[in-house]
Formats: sequence, C-alpha cells, structure tokens
Amino acid sequence: MFYYQFNIGDYQSHTAHLSEMEDLAYRRLLDWCYLHEKPLPQNIDEVARLIRMRTHSDCIAVVLREFFNLVDDGWVSSRVVSEIQKVGEKSEKASASAKARWSKSKDANAMQTHSEGNATQDPRPEIQDPRLIEPTVLVPSPKVERTPAAPISEIVELFNAKLPQLPRCEVVNDARKRTISARWREVVAEQKFTKDQGLEWFADFFDHVRGSKFLTGKVKDWKADIDFIFTPTKFARIVEGAYHKE
Repeated sequence: MFYYQFNIGDYQSHTAHLSEMEDLAYRRLLDWCYLHEKPLPQNIDEVARLIRMRTHSDCIAVVLREFFNLVDDGWVSSRVVSEIQKVGEKSEKASASAKARWSKSKDANAMQTHSEGNATQDPRPEIQDPRLIEPTVLVPSPKVERTPAAPISEIVELFNAKLPQLPRCEVVNDARKRTISARWREVVAEQKFTKDQGLEWFADFFDHVRGSKFLTGKVKDWKADIDFIFTPTKFARIVEGAYHKE
C-alpha cells in the first residue's frame, strides 16, 4: 500500500506516553509495514536497519513489544493487517458489483471490460512484487492484548504511601511521566501483566526499596528520590539488589 488513513486523535491517544524517539520509531515501523505488506524481521537490529534507526534498537524493542505481536514470520501489527484486508475486501466488492450491473445490461459486452477494469484496479503499481501480498503473510495471530498505559498518578501515590521516609513526589512533570512510563513498559510488556498486576509489582518494588538502608538514608546523609529510583540504570540495580548489601 502506498496510502493509508491516519487518524491523528486515535494515534495520539495511544502514543502520548512515548518518548520522541519511540514515537519516531513507531511511525517508521507503521510506514514500512504498510509499504511492504509483510511482517518485520524477528531480529530487532535488522528492524532498526530497515527503518534507518540503527542506534535506537532499545526504543524499537519497546515499541515492538507494546504495539506488535511476534509470530513465526516476524513482528506483525494487527491494526496494519486489518487495514490491508479492508482494502482488499473493498476491491473485491467493487468488482462483484460491477459484474452484477453488466450482467443485467443488454449491451454489457460493449463496455464491460472498461468498467470491470476500473472496479478491480489495484492502487499498487504493477511492478509490486507479488510475494509481498501472499495471504499467508497477512493472516493475523490470535488477539493481542496491548500493554496497558502507565497509570502515572497511581504509581506516584504508591511511591508516596510506601516510602514516606523518602522525599515526597509532588510535581509530576513531562520528564517524570516519560521516565515512569518507560519503566512501566519494561516490566508490564515483558511480563504481559494487566494494569492491576503491574501496580502490584510496583507496590512490591517500593517495599523492596524500603528494605535498603542505603536508599532510605540509614547509611549516610542522603536518600533516594523518585527520579533516582526510576532512572534506567538505577532501577535495574535496585531490582537486582545492588543497594541491599549493607
């Protein structure tokens, strides 16, 4: 397909939590899938090469896990598959309608070829590789549950409630929203959690933080805050227990 409808409101409602690079990656992934009408490769580095974002494999991995489904042939977007199938169905219906009209006409033979040609015309150039539209490629896998959007306010409330000994988070600006959302996706997308399961995981995570003397200021005159805890490298080290070895 060289054209597809783009609903700005629908797109923004599902991608407002993405960082700038994740948003760019998602748009390029969609364009590539619509243009080639086949799954993206399974290898994320190869996907990064195809969409010209070789140094952003981490962002691409996040987007693929959230908006795509990994099947035997590669990464597939159920939305893309659905839109491509709609185009095919419209073309088939137009062809059937034209044939029905001309079959009732007494002078059908005079103009039938021209009419059917218009009704069945494929918007793709004839040089399009036919292998790209094999029906087996476009068959969607079973329904894919999208990663629930990060419930920022609920996570912040959990942080403040579970860790009253740490600096309270009062301001939830865009930078903090992006950071918290990124950690949420790392956990929830990887584990395929529901929203409630994700919140339960973060409640346990904050309990884990509370068990660290270093993070809670019992070792020296310093305490962690929400920015420290949700920083990518610090978050991973906390999960691994690196700050619980006092």
